[in-house]
Amino acid sequence: MLKSLFNWKVLLNLVVAIGVFVGLVWLTFRWLEYHTNHGQEIPVPNVVNKSIHDAVKILDDTGLEYEVDSANYDPKYRPFQVLQIYPAPGSRVKDGRTVRLRVNPRTWAQIAVPDVINKYSGLAFQRLDQVGLKIGDTIYEPSIQKDALLRILYKGNAVNPGTRLPRFSVIDVVVGSGPMRNISIPNVVGLSVKEARAVIAKSMFEVGLVEHEDGSKDESDIIYYQDPASGDVRDQGMQIDLWASKRTPAELRAKVEQLNAMYRMKVDTTLPPVRYEEVHSEPVYDAPVVPPPAPKKETPKPEVPKTEAPKTQTTAAKPAASATDKPKTSATNGTHTAGTAAKPANSITTQHPAQNPKAKKVVVE
Repeated sequence: MLKSLFNWKVLLNLVVAIGVFVGLVWLTFRWLEYHTNHGQEIPVPNVVNKSIHDAVKILDDTGLEYEVDSANYDPKYRPFQVLQIYPAPGSRVKDGRTVRLRVNPRTWAQIAVPDVINKYSGLAFQRLDQVGLKIGDTIYEPSIQKDALLRILYKGNAVNPGTRLPRFSVIDVVVGSGPMRNISIPNVVGLSVKEARAVIAKSMFEVGLVEHEDGSKDESDIIYYQDPASGDVRDQGMQIDLWASKRTPAELRAKVEQLNAMYRMKVDTTLPPVRYEEVHSEPVYDAPVVPPPAPKKETPKPEVPKTEAPKTQTTAAKPAASATDKPKTSATNGTHTAGTAAKPANSITTQHPAQNPKAKKVVVE
């Protein structure tokens, strides 16, 4: 067996097989290098902060492919500005490699307007804020739906739920302010039921009972009676009952008078005349009730010491047959002097021959 193994023919075949294998491997790697452009690498250009149009032109000139991916809108950057590139700038890639560009979009992403029509304004505002819509002006409009959101306006035009708007768009809302008071009832007699419904809805009233004469529900029947009557004042939202027929109101005069007797009852609101009669009677006034006086509290008065004046004893002498005597008074105490003259007893003075009057003593004690 060893002899046959070292035979020159066997060795030759083995060398030929090894040569063929090495040749195939070499050819394979050469083919791969040619097919994959091995050793031919291109540096990735830096296109960050450039516009997407300039970045695409640079990548085309370099021989690189590109993919554009728009990120969330950021108002700090310009629209269509390249924010990021992958692979990173300066990396070496082969010719024809695809690079990915992350670009700032032109504006915010669009969102759908939520269905908040006829909803309470507080909840509607909260829902609009959650999806990213900003509320501008709030317009109040008369409506029986008080505090309900009636319409959404974008740039002056009404938008329906589901309409796509840019995020953070400013919208205006119309909110109901409630029904108006004392509004005149419109006249719908002579109109068809369909036309009457439109007129009543336009005046913000409700259609109540609709009674057809023949029992049908034909909207083309003519209104020949309504309650309340036209011209009456009611608050918006009140119901208006209608009577309809295929005949004209002139042909149903008897029916109208019958309904007037039921719904237009005249109430006599006049007052009887007032008679004024004169009544001769003296007014009687009740004596005012005077409350009893409150008991007074007696306060003791301080006693003032009495001072006794000195008594003066005067001894009057009998008048003589002379003129009026002038008695003299002299003070004997030395500290007080009495200067009071005593009047004579006789008030009639008689003339006598001049005589020297006798002096009388007056003692003052």
